[in-house]
This record gives sequence, C-alpha cells and structure tokens, in this order.
Amino acid sequence: MRVLLVITRLELGGAQRVVLYTAEHLDRENFEVALAWGPGDRLDPEAAALDELQLFPVSKLVRPVAPVSDLHALRDLRGVMRSFRPDVVHTHSSKAGILGRFAARRERVQSVVHTVHGFGFTPLQPAPMRFVFRAVEKLLARWTDHFITVSESDRRRGVELGLFPAERATVIRAGIDLAAFRAASGGAGVRRALGIPMTAPVVTQVGNFKPQKAPLDFVRVAKSVAARCPEAWFVMVGDGPLRAAAEQLARSSGVSARMVFCGWWDDVPALLDATTVSVLTSVHEGLPCSVVEALAAGVPVVATAVDGTVEVIRSGVNGYLAAVGDIDALASGVTSLLLDATARARMAVAARDGLDQFDRDLMVRQQEDLYRCLGPTNRS
Repeated sequence: MRVLLVITRLELGGAQRVVLYTAEHLDRENFEVALAWGPGDRLDPEAAALDELQLFPVSKLVRPVAPVSDLHALRDLRGVMRSFRPDVVHTHSSKAGILGRFAARRERVQSVVHTVHGFGFTPLQPAPMRFVFRAVEKLLARWTDHFITVSESDRRRGVELGLFPAERATVIRAGIDLAAFRAASGGAGVRRALGIPMTAPVVTQVGNFKPQKAPLDFVRVAKSVAARCPEAWFVMVGDGPLRAAAEQLARSSGVSARMVFCGWWDDVPALLDATTVSVLTSVHEGLPCSVVEALAAGVPVVATAVDGTVEVIRSGVNGYLAAVGDIDALASGVTSLLLDATARARMAVAARDGLDQFDRDLMVRQQEDLYRCLGPTNRS
C-alpha cells in the first residue's frame, strides 16, 4: 500500500516528530512511503537521512495564508500525487490539511486521513477568521475518510462542532520515546553547560516562542516564584518570534540573572533530568508532547488546563492545573512543589504511571491498522 504523508513544515514540534517517526517506521514489507512538505526548517536533514522514503519537497507550502503560494502548492501537491499514486494520503497540520485534502480530492485518491494536532481555529484568532476556518474544516470533512485526534478532547469537540461523526474519528496518541525519557540521565552535564548550580531547583518550559505557548506568562510565573524561592533557576527551551520580548520582560522583571534562554536543546531527556518542575503556559493545545515527556522522566508538571493537557495531568497527583493566564495559580503550583520535597517525590513517582498509550511504536502500529481498514481490500 502506498502512503503519502503531508505536513506543512518540518520545524521542531510534536506533529513533526510524529510524522518523521511514522515515515521511518511504517512496515516496509506492507507499505511504500513518501513525504511531501514545505522545505526550509530544522528537521529537514532528518527527513533526508531516512531510508526507503520518497521525498517530495513542495517549495510553496508555507504556514501563513498566502493565496498565490497556496495555489502553487496545491498544483505541486497534485503533481506529487500523480507521480507517487498513493492509496492513502495522510495529512498533518492546518495548511497541509487544507491543501493536501483538496489535492487528494481532485486526484481521486482512494483514502484520505487527517490528524488533528489541535484545530486550526484557535482562541487567539479574530472571530471572523475562526468562522472561516471552521467552515473550511466542515467542507474538507466531506472529503476525509477518517480523522485521527491526539486527544479525546479534540475528538469530542470535533463531533460536537459537526466536523465529523464519532465513528469516523479515532484517538491515536502522539508517541514519544518512552524508554529514553524513563531512563533520563545527564542532568549534571546540562547544569554545567547552562551555568546552573548543582543544588539549585530548576523550573523549565519547553516549547516554541509563539503566542500559542504564551512564553511571556512563563516569565511572569518565574518572577512570582523567584520572590518566594530565591534559589530557583528558570530555563526556557525553544525559539520563535516572541523570544526577544520574553528576554526583555525577564530583564525588566529582575529575573534575567537566573533565567536561561538556551534555544532548542537536542538532548531533552538530559534536560529533564536537570529539571525539578516542568511548566507549560499554553493558551491552547492538542496534547503537548513536552508534558508527556516530562511526566515520563518523572518530573511533575504545572500547566494550563487546556484541551488534551487535562487528560494526562491529574491535579494534585502528578502536577497542578491552572486556568489560562492565571499567573498566581501557576506560580503557586510551582512554588508548592519546590518547597515541599515530600509532595514532589510522591508526584514524581505518580508522573510515570499510565503513559504506555504514548509509546511511539504503538502509535505507528495503530496507524498501520487504520490504513489497512481503509485500504483497497476493505473498500471494494
């Protein structure tokens, strides 16, 4: 069976990691695999290094709405499908989901799957834009044979909004390397590299510096925590358009001396081995891999109670949840964990429980089973 995976960009992120791992590990005795994406990001070399994967870079496939580029990308995606002749087109991310599914419809691809890593219409968009994107999703749903959501929250929401019926949507968790995070080590080396004292508690946020992640809220949390835990250090991992603003806020808030902006960090398990408490201040999510990674490493998490995040964080058991933008509640959760070693140790043990559903090999097998159900033999 020929499977074409389509994603907008290969920047660092959970959806991109899912696509690359799927592309590499689909059973080659049963699947021929290709990848179409907009080139020019950090994970491109990883895609190029994969064996037995046909690559179709689509230069005009970009994240922003750009009518001229989008029309060229649609034309090029149709060309990719005529060349590869897929039995299944599987799209990820909003722009690739729109253009990829439309191209598959025009090229009469037999089966179309779309993974929802959080919906393309978000609380940060103006109401008219949200209305347009929801309307587009409803149209495209008619041309989508099956939906995958990474959280039960998104599956339920999609059904409630009339985007798809329940029987055409399956929850398949975004998988991670559970073994690597459960065996996380190397924290001392990370502390040395970042100039953090060996005994200092470390509060870390991993994610891009985009409005979705609300990175300025993490700086505000750090300011509040630092007033009560002056020995604490804070690490922000990632990059993006709001990084300069976050750095400026750290300086004006008086926490810059103990806040490290380290950019993207390749060895995340080692980083988590150096972390005392993990934080995520997002406004919306699908189900964030960074939260699951922290829990797998035995690190309690304090996060906003959004979307799929509430499906893995049990407040008071393996971390704490707070409302979006509630700096006081987020800071209180972090501070209580830093000051109460007994509670922190108890939550660290609980953090590792119930994560087997996030095994990345299980994720691939579940996708294979879905492809087979939709495949030529089952749709005659």
